[in-house]
Amino acid sequence: MHPHLPPELPPEPTSAPPILDRAHSDVVLIVDDVPDNLAVLHDALDESGYTVLVATRGEAALQRAAQALPDIVLLDALMPGMDGFEVARRLKAMAQTAHIPIIFMTGLTETEHLVAALEAGGVDYVTKPIKPKEVLARMNVHLQGARRARQEVRQAGQARNALDAFGYASITVRAVDGRIVWQTPLARELLQRYFGEAGPDGPPAAAGHWAPEPVQAWLRRHVLADNAAERLAASQADPPRLAVEQGARRLTFRLHQQAGDSAGGGDWLI
Repeated sequence: MHPHLPPELPPEPTSAPPILDRAHSDVVLIVDDVPDNLAVLHDALDESGYTVLVATRGEAALQRAAQALPDIVLLDALMPGMDGFEVARRLKAMAQTAHIPIIFMTGLTETEHLVAALEAGGVDYVTKPIKPKEVLARMNVHLQGARRARQEVRQAGQARNALDAFGYASITVRAVDGRIVWQTPLARELLQRYFGEAGPDGPPAAAGHWAPEPVQAWLRRHVLADNAAERLAASQADPPRLAVEQGARRLTFRLHQQAGDSAGGGDWLI
């Protein structure tokens, strides 16, 4: 047994999660059934300032990942029992671990095995015998991407909190299907006042449900049309608006900015 290797978590689900110092180092989970492989990587990563967790079985890896939520996983492809491909698929299927980058470690270089690793959810792979410097370089690339993603999520959350605090009526709508991703309390109140219950095809306008059909049609027209990019670029000084009248009152929607991934038209702040 390697003298500096931390023990695996016991298998009982009631085990207390480890206390990790995330302020000063990224947390790496290494999963490999060969102790010598674990030892080499553990020492190299530890010396580079990472907090290192280890697991030698697929089941233990899933438990440790769910408890500790590492920043990245180094995963052996071939292990007895549950192999690395299945571990990766299960990590990607769990909401709390789906975002964690997985780098496969494999001695198999045949195309089908590398394709299987990527299809299972891996972002990269390194071949055995493991070269610690190569692993560190690959990890750094993916950790930088993960840090940027976490920062963007934090900034989006801060912006939303500010909109809530100052009483803005704002919603974020997914263009491709009209789903309301997020909304402020005032926006929810206005949508219910003007549109009330949705028709027989949908639920009332609320986060997680769908924007009213006039809003969906207006959004699709401006961001999904063939010439949408040109129209949006031309309207920067005066963003597209939609006015809905109810008696003497008028509710105006203004297309503010894209708030998410551009795939499928993206999410839009209105």
